[in-house]
Amino acid sequence: MECASCDAGIDHCHGTLVVHPDGGFAECTEPSCGDGDRLRHALIVDCQALGRGCGCAAEPGKPRLRQAS
Repeated sequence: MECASCDAGIDHCHGTLVVHPDGGFAECTEPSCGDGDRLRHALIVDCQALGRGCGCAAEPGKPRLRQAS
């Protein structure tokens, strides 16, 4: 399957943007994405919707998602 946005040359990300309630902080599940812009992401979820939980209320300022190495 091909990505229509890739084919059209549209700036976008294939990751999921995870939005946290602490001041609108957002991070992407795609390790190579350094942009939390909602317009670049087709998939956006609230951190509380994550199956493993987030813990952002208990640990403010810490990275929430494990980055792939």
